[in-house]
Amino acid sequence: MLHLRLITPADKTDDAIRLIEGTIGTTHLCVLTGAARDPAGDVVMCDVAREAGDELLSELQRLGLDASGSISVENIDLSLSKRAEKAEKDAPGESADAVLWEHLSEATHEESTLSVTYLAFLTLATMIAACGVVLDNAILIVGAMAVGPEFGPLAGICTAAVQRRPRLALRSVIALLVGFAVAMLVTVGFSLFMDAVGLFTKEQLEGDRPQTGFVYAPDWFSFVVAVLAGAAGTLSLTSAKSGALVGVAISVTTVPAAANAAVALSYGDTVQTWGSTEQLLLNLLGIILAGTLTLLAQKYFWAGQHRRLRRRAQA
Repeated sequence: MLHLRLITPADKTDDAIRLIEGTIGTTHLCVLTGAARDPAGDVVMCDVAREAGDELLSELQRLGLDASGSISVENIDLSLSKRAEKAEKDAPGESADAVLWEHLSEATHEESTLSVTYLAFLTLATMIAACGVVLDNAILIVGAMAVGPEFGPLAGICTAAVQRRPRLALRSVIALLVGFAVAMLVTVGFSLFMDAVGLFTKEQLEGDRPQTGFVYAPDWFSFVVAVLAGAAGTLSLTSAKSGALVGVAISVTTVPAAANAAVALSYGDTVQTWGSTEQLLLNLLGIILAGTLTLLAQKYFWAGQHRRLRRRAQA
């Protein structure tokens, strides 16, 4: 269940209440007349099943409450109420499958912003992966994958494509390109320093690497894994199963490929540099393609659910 808290201008309160009462899956409606001070107005609160939440939020936005008042949404971890159980039962679909598009946009907006923290995580992940590829250490590669924050901008690109938000797309592309450029540039310097102190050698990079050689050898399996991971990662963002995102992070070799390209570039190994770059671009393409198609499928599925919900409300 979701808890909605609205601040509504007095002249829009009745319209907001009608929307809430007319939405299947809502309960626990409370109205506090004149309780709001900034902005001035009434406070309206209710609980709504997650499956019906997106439709209600869209209608409230069409009413203009996001501009003239306020719309706040919170997850309810526990609700001991027969009315809440009935609301969830009446709402179409399953709560774990529901998509809150505004929440998704807000989450991807935050995760796809080019910030110092984002650059720091991506750079540190790439440097850890550099140690992994030189030492042929799979544990370091997995650790670098888990640290890397690059799925945020990738999800932002997918969301922007489906919702037609060019600003979000531009922000995400900038975060992705600038982030990898900075991370790889710093890793080149890091590799030169490690070579100078005798911890990295060209022989290690070009030697037999059974554990990590795959990061500069792109093939169709790389693309298939990227597509599957893109779909899984997108589902984890749009549903209540967010824990799956960790698994996605350690299944795609974006950061290790960037690290291998940077180390190879520091040694002038153009073969590995180009192979790793191909691996990186192939994985990014697969994730974006799968993520976008997943969001489109969810969008059309829930559009049908909302049509059925409106027909039931009008019956």
